Amino acid sequence: MTGVMSGCCCGSSGPINEDNARFLLLALFIVLYLLCGAAVFSALEQPKEREAKERWAQRFEHFSQKYNLSKKDLRNFLKNYEEANVAGIRVDTIRPRWDFTGAFYFVGTVVSTIGEVYCNSKIHFLSQHAFQFESIKYNLSEPTLGKYFL
Repeated sequence: MTGVMSGCCCGSSGPINEDNARFLLLALFIVLYLLCGAAVFSALEQPKEREAKERWAQRFEHFSQKYNLSKKDLRNFLKNYEEANVAGIRVDTIRPRWDFTGAFYFVGTVVSTIGEVYCNSKIHFLSQHAFQFESIKYNLSEPTLGKYFL
């Protein structure tokens, strides 16, 4: 199965073996799949994005004219708002994002996720190696080996 293909060469390194050819073919199919997916999503989403940008430009223009603001000042204000929003500052004053309740929820999510991965890996490890542990225990309890280790 790992024979050498005589007709396929890659540069000056000589013939390519069957496993490498399969890997390259798989990589080619994955790249082709990603390119097709990108083309589909671009075709589906790009018109909606253009419409949303046009609506935003109209709202921006209308707001700028209505409140007699320069477009430069309004853009700067909106840029500052975006930076504050990314930093976690909210416009509404219902409750802060990082009060004790929010922080407790975040910590609980992190700990439960890490704990789940850790516990599942331990259980998997133990179930895979339970027989080995039992055989070591049995061998150590024999009179000839037990006197050295117990």
